[in-house]
Amino acid sequence: MIEITYFMQRVIAGILFVLAAPLIGGLLEGIDRKISARMQGRKGPSILQPFYDVAKLVKKQLLAVNNLQLLLVTSYFLFMVFTGALFFSGCDILMCFFAMSTASMFLLLASTSTHSPYSTMGSHRELIQIMSYEPMVLLTAVGFYLASDSFKVYEIVQSDRPTILFAPGFFLGFVFILTIKFRKSPFDLSTSHHAHQEVVKGVTTEMVGLQYALTELAEWYENVFLLGVVGLFFVSSNPWSYLAAVIAIAVVYFIEILIDNVSARVKWQLMLKMAWGMTLITGGLNLFILDLIR
Repeated sequence: MIEITYFMQRVIAGILFVLAAPLIGGLLEGIDRKISARMQGRKGPSILQPFYDVAKLVKKQLLAVNNLQLLLVTSYFLFMVFTGALFFSGCDILMCFFAMSTASMFLLLASTSTHSPYSTMGSHRELIQIMSYEPMVLLTAVGFYLASDSFKVYEIVQSDRPTILFAPGFFLGFVFILTIKFRKSPFDLSTSHHAHQEVVKGVTTEMVGLQYALTELAEWYENVFLLGVVGLFFVSSNPWSYLAAVIAIAVVYFIEILIDNVSARVKWQLMLKMAWGMTLITGGLNLFILDLIR
């Protein structure tokens, strides 16, 4: 009976993510815009502006370069929702990262299916970004396993001590690659939240209306999932650890906004070197130390 009740709690948590993530993600986007505007000496738009933008996109006429593009964009959205639902329902974190990578590949394929020179250029850069952050993502899953002897999220949160005590290097490496995942400067090579970059909008150049709305919603789902992983480093069986997780998420998100506003975009070669170097130094060193003390 207890197992059935706990299973239902996990199912409810997954459903709540599906329903609440767009609201949380949209608010985070609005807060991002507001803080960025204040850093630049502007008033900035309303915090609710991202919701207005998505609603406006949904009302536009549905246009697609081809039917394959619409299918791939929809698949990207569904896999991103599936990724977060897996995570917040307490499933295998390694499976969550694999699902996220699959979603990224659908976005990449959707971009290349248009045969637009801007989309193609953005697709090539997106592939390089995936190459840059993927090693650290996989090492993060390994770090959680070494710290808690489990890949299961529901078992990680029941640990006596938070993962951050055993995996500070994995945490620093993961926070570093979040700048790439959040598509923030200096690593917003494939697409940007600003329309005036040299490749127009990169992978999303040929997406309009409902398609573009789906990509925006998928990013909101992804951002909530990624910040959930940040919080997972601090969560343990102690109820107060959830407060620590929320504080850590707020600090990390603010740092990402700050980096975005004080950095200029770098070339892909430097991004690749920095990401792999950070992975090797933080993740590799932490992995070596954990292997010695186990």
